[in-house]
Amino acid sequence: MRALPALTSAFLLVGVLSSTAPASAHGDDDRNHEVRTELLAAEDTPLISSRVAHLASNPGTLGISGCFMPTAPHFVTSGLESVTVWDVSDPTAPTRAGALANAVFENEAMNCGERRTADGTRRFVLVGIDLYQAAPTDPLHVADSNVGGNELMLVDVTDPGDVHVLARVPATTSTHTVACVEETNCRYAYSAGDSGSGSFSVFDLRDLDHPREVDGDRDEPGIQPYRSPTAGHKWNFDADGIGTHTGFDGSSMWDVDRPRRPRLLATTGRAGKGAAWGFNDFIHHNSFRPNADAFRPGVKPSLAHGNVLLVTEEDYEQTDCALAGSFQTWWVKRLDGGRGGIVPLDKVELADLGNFPLPRGAFCSAHWFDYRAGGIVAAGFYGGGMQLLDVRDPRRIRSYGYAHWFASEVWDAMWVPDYDARGRQTGQDTNVVYSVDLVRGVDVYSVDVPGKVGLEPTGGGVPTGTLGERVAGGAVPAGLVGGALVLTLAVRRRGRRRST
Repeated sequence: MRALPALTSAFLLVGVLSSTAPASAHGDDDRNHEVRTELLAAEDTPLISSRVAHLASNPGTLGISGCFMPTAPHFVTSGLESVTVWDVSDPTAPTRAGALANAVFENEAMNCGERRTADGTRRFVLVGIDLYQAAPTDPLHVADSNVGGNELMLVDVTDPGDVHVLARVPATTSTHTVACVEETNCRYAYSAGDSGSGSFSVFDLRDLDHPREVDGDRDEPGIQPYRSPTAGHKWNFDADGIGTHTGFDGSSMWDVDRPRRPRLLATTGRAGKGAAWGFNDFIHHNSFRPNADAFRPGVKPSLAHGNVLLVTEEDYEQTDCALAGSFQTWWVKRLDGGRGGIVPLDKVELADLGNFPLPRGAFCSAHWFDYRAGGIVAAGFYGGGMQLLDVRDPRRIRSYGYAHWFASEVWDAMWVPDYDARGRQTGQDTNVVYSVDLVRGVDVYSVDVPGKVGLEPTGGGVPTGTLGERVAGGAVPAGLVGGALVLTLAVRRRGRRRST
């Protein structure tokens, strides 16, 4: 019986894609009214710091997250209504190269994968399904197996003109996010998992047409998940072959050289569980460890030493921007399996940055972020816009710049990588940032940073017309924005229930 409400919600959303706004739920009518009012605002003047220039606006997608292909100049975004491939040969002017109409909630982290085959490189993205998924090319599948989520879908983007569903696999744990262990040779992937049971799923993707979940305990009947003390949200894998699992009880780091047998190395301990100094009021969201292959235990924390873990802590429902979810630095003291391996250094909430008037009654938690070599982080802060953070001194995080629009929900911010003449990433980043926005789509910014790579962007500016006018012109499917926020709240609350 539990499948019926989810199935109904899925078909309602598909209908919304072409027509009306969804009904509100969970008592969030005021929030929906606020968002719709913002969308139709007469003015939409941005607040942008002196180090940042706005180059372009690309509405038309309810943006959640994105990823860049390693061996092709393509940026792939996941929205509530589509999987879209962008040609970023000119990083200052991304153009749509292809799309798959795809109603999905939530696939909060778009993750890219590649495999080298006899016929060339095969490129795909991992789409995690929380509540539902439906595509016009496969209209009956939602009724067959994925109502209620816990499913991974592979989407082939090798040819941007022919984006299509490649394969699907059910999971025993939450697929809120799913990530390749090795992006350029994606043979295995890990799921977000469930905090209540302290578990996550490992997927075998060696046969892309027939993926399967790996049995984590052959002594027990049926497919069994793997165990993690910090399950629940995201895996990030670094240059030293270490995977960091972020979730409701903080962060843990694992040796994943043998993907079917991950080995626990360290955790954030009591501080990561929220026992001290407010370093986790809800969930550790995602992470990155710069220069990970330079790690040495026991030395002072420094980006150059590979012993600083960058983390966002999300508290999505908290609307006080002094408490709503922080960006953090942690000292990785050792990776030997003992206690006290990872300890906190510093954290900043949006209010701590002090760089523009704070939004009132809006979500303003730290969210997805991207690190640029040299120590500047681009991060989404929902209603707090795109923020640039200086982490060169990990004990003192400072504001480096920002871009904020009146009607905006920035979920992701990413530095555009530098591509060579063959279309392969060089390992460096340009000074261009893409902001993935639930309301605005994809915004393009250039940033004045040390050691710029690639072309120096010029020109650009604020698009003409208010956002309300662009909504009326069909550029932004406004009816889904309020519904997206309601569904996001539902997923967060479900995650919280799983943690108890």
